[in-house]
Amino acid sequence: MEIEKTNRMNALFEFYAALLTDKQMNYIELYYADDYSLAEIAEEYQVSRQAVYDNIKRTERILEDYERKLHMYSDYIVRSQILEEIQIAYPEDTFLKEKIDILTSIDNRE
Repeated sequence: MEIEKTNRMNALFEFYAALLTDKQMNYIELYYADDYSLAEIAEEYQVSRQAVYDNIKRTERILEDYERKLHMYSDYIVRSQILEEIQIAYPEDTFLKEKIDILTSIDNRE
């Protein structure tokens, strides 16, 4: 369960990081991407462990709320599955391959 939650938070963070405050981005990135403990983050920012915990929990709720409203991550998953199905069904179709490559490059833009 923890790995699944970590993966989900990292994915949601990739889609919605620009909508977070700098502090929210830093805490979430350190906690989920860099695997810092609450105590390590608290020491880094000279705040209490409880303050870090509260901020991370609040940010998790915010990320989930953005996903409920905007569906960017779930839409990306569905699009990826459909593109994969098309590639499997029509492996020799160069027209479809070109269009899939374009769509994939759009999805992977930073």
